[in-house]
Amino acid sequence: MTWQQQHIRLKPHSRGFHLVTEDILQQLPMLSDYRVGLIHLLLQHTSASLSINENADPSVRQDFESHFNHMVPENQPYYIHTYEGPDDMPAHLKSSILGVSLTLPITNGRLNLGTWQGIYLCEHRDNAGPRQLIATLHGE
Repeated sequence: MTWQQQHIRLKPHSRGFHLVTEDILQQLPMLSDYRVGLIHLLLQHTSASLSINENADPSVRQDFESHFNHMVPENQPYYIHTYEGPDDMPAHLKSSILGVSLTLPITNGRLNLGTWQGIYLCEHRDNAGPRQLIATLHGE
């Protein structure tokens, strides 16, 4: 069994849900060394999240953004943590709801995702910078 760890940097994205599967894979050349295993991805931020969903129709990502903005609105009078603007606390809540990590199977040197599945960076801030991930691979 082999363990490896790789830091991954994602360029800044606008607020919304962004398909980043290929951006991640480009930074994981060692993935091809694994016949079978797991990869764990941890997003090292508290105002963005990771998710797996539709990789073909971009309207799904638009609907995600619309739904989460409705579900977790800005400018609520009960928010105390607003130091960085009206998107600050909603971004933290959305990050906790969706989560910041994924564990995915590796099969024959590739992520074993479903046909229509892709990895989303869910950017919850209006003006976010680059995002950092830690990828931990384990397998043979």
